[in-house]
Amino acid sequence: MTNETLPPFRRIVTANDGEGRSGILSDAPSPHIVQSGPGRGLVNLWATDSMPPALDGGDGADRPVQLEPPPGGTVFRFFQLGPRAAEAADPATAERAAAAAFERMGAAHLRVDTRRHPSMHRSHTLDYIVLLKGSVLLVLDDGETLLRPFDVVIQRATNHAWVNLGDEPALLMGVLMDGAAQEGAGLADGER
Repeated sequence: MTNETLPPFRRIVTANDGEGRSGILSDAPSPHIVQSGPGRGLVNLWATDSMPPALDGGDGADRPVQLEPPPGGTVFRFFQLGPRAAEAADPATAERAAAAAFERMGAAHLRVDTRRHPSMHRSHTLDYIVLLKGSVLLVLDDGETLLRPFDVVIQRATNHAWVNLGDEPALLMGVLMDGAAQEGAGLADGER
């Protein structure tokens, strides 16, 4: 694995045929990738448009790769953070890089308060995040915590950033669920 691109992630999708017998619909690396910097980006593995989700049809992730899930839906992905050296730029360069990365993911509007870190953002989602590889610092408005492999974060519409503390890419898995349409999703009045 190089620090420049994300590795291919094999994705096996199952389906039932017309007689209700199960089989493999596809078995290949997910093509749904956005590279947001050296060794940094995300790979969508699946997405849904509603709850409960449709269990038939084509490739659920065949849509533009964006940071947030579809309205009323979910997204399942891997995301990778570049090594610490890639983050060690001067503040102006780090700000420009973060702004460009969030723009590429259709998420510039989520950067509401970046005083603690240029990658701070607040999505209107409930996220289940698992660190798979590396050492990552979760930065919040009022605090931070060190994550080690298999630590789990339940991210609930809070302003946050992920900072790779290592010299190799860090890999995380996330399931993001749209919460913007729900009342009381942890957001103050006027923030929707």
